[in-house]
Amino acid sequence: MSFVVPPLETPSLAVAGSEDRFPVRRIFCVGRNYAAHAREMGNDDREPPFFFTKPADAVIAGGETAPYPPQTEDLHYEAELVVAIGTGGRDIPEAQALEHVWGYALGNDLTRRDLQAVAKKMGRPWDLAKGFDSSAVLGPVHPVAEVGHPARGSIRSSVNGEVRQDGDLSEMIWSVPEVIAFLSQSVALRPGDLVMTGTPAGVGKLEPGDDCTVEIEGLGRMVTPIGPRS
Repeated sequence: MSFVVPPLETPSLAVAGSEDRFPVRRIFCVGRNYAAHAREMGNDDREPPFFFTKPADAVIAGGETAPYPPQTEDLHYEAELVVAIGTGGRDIPEAQALEHVWGYALGNDLTRRDLQAVAKKMGRPWDLAKGFDSSAVLGPVHPVAEVGHPARGSIRSSVNGEVRQDGDLSEMIWSVPEVIAFLSQSVALRPGDLVMTGTPAGVGKLEPGDDCTVEIEGLGRMVTPIGPRS
């Protein structure tokens, strides 16, 4: 059998301290999972978790330049803890959810906020606001065996050295085990799936030429230069 067009190479992430790579299958993102961020976006503190997705080939590694995307004047950063699934399953009990995690990474959920606002107003999907090219900035995956399961610790973002987000992982409305259990009721999770777990308050605008830094205690930091408008 041959393909009529070239097949997509499997997107992947670096693994911290190794030459191995972590293959990316799907990217699920939790919406409004920090109370202060939910409030700054005009929503209740604790509603049932909901999800949107980004395509696997939206991945860009930390340190690479993220091109300023077209059709927006309001590109936003969102610092996030990313969960890398190593063992799949459906209807995963919360008490067993962490057994399915291979590791954790830094994430920056780049968002065309003006497109998202229009989609919300019209009741339309967020796909083009969230799933554009190079919209999933991700750092190396740190194995659980080395970093454990981060449940508290600083999560911060800064732009050009100025701190914009300064939260703690313990402020998540829905914990990582709860998120995995809830998501697995809707889809069968598979090895290579990623879950971006939401962002603290303080999201804001990026401009071409900015440097956006994301830091999580125990997972290091990554810097993303924002390129010219494409």
